[in-house]
Amino acid sequence: MAGYRLFIGNKNYSSWSLRPWVLMRGLGIDFDEEQRWFGAGSNRAAFRAFAPSGTVPCLHDGATVVWDSLGIVEYLAERHPGVWPADAAARAWARCAAAEMHGGFAALRTQCGMSCGQRVRLHAMSPALAQDIARIDEVWCEGLARFGGPFLAGPTFGAVDAFFAPVAFRVQGYGLALSGPAAGYAARLLALPAMRQWYEAALAETQREASHEAEVLAAGTVLADFRATA
Repeated sequence: MAGYRLFIGNKNYSSWSLRPWVLMRGLGIDFDEEQRWFGAGSNRAAFRAFAPSGTVPCLHDGATVVWDSLGIVEYLAERHPGVWPADAAARAWARCAAAEMHGGFAALRTQCGMSCGQRVRLHAMSPALAQDIARIDEVWCEGLARFGGPFLAGPTFGAVDAFFAPVAFRVQGYGLALSGPAAGYAARLLALPAMRQWYEAALAETQREASHEAEVLAAGTVLADFRATA
């Protein structure tokens, strides 16, 4: 059994869970996966059985409990190489970009909720959403140009890429338009073995949670749904 236990939610919906999961898979950090389905209404009471915040993701390492995605990444960085770039300038940039994603882009989160298995045509592109997409494009292009790619902070996949991994699923799901370099980067993320593994598991899920489903329908018209049926 692995020393780490990572608690996550539905793979189809849970963008926060994806971040540490894909980072650990991508870097070959062994862990046991503990999946908990989202239920109707608040999940806080049920999830407090393993997470003080009542949210996912949450990492257990023996008696140590780390309950925030950015906290999990920093905890792992103290124990495993490759989480952040070795170069100081690239590391500072990557930490800023990851923190911006962690705390910002509210319009993208609320208007383009992650649903890996669906393809959606948005009813409208709000100014706030357009601004979020433009800023993501700018950040991606800056990192690729400054550090040489093919990943945001250089030649290897790391934490900053993991933080933007859910955006790649949103780009795919909602047909979000990006510049050439940014679109190419999104495609590279989607092609990663760990991302493919997450995507295939998301498609296999048959559980549906009403509020997440309603969020997608409020955002746009569902053009296709590739998820398994119950």
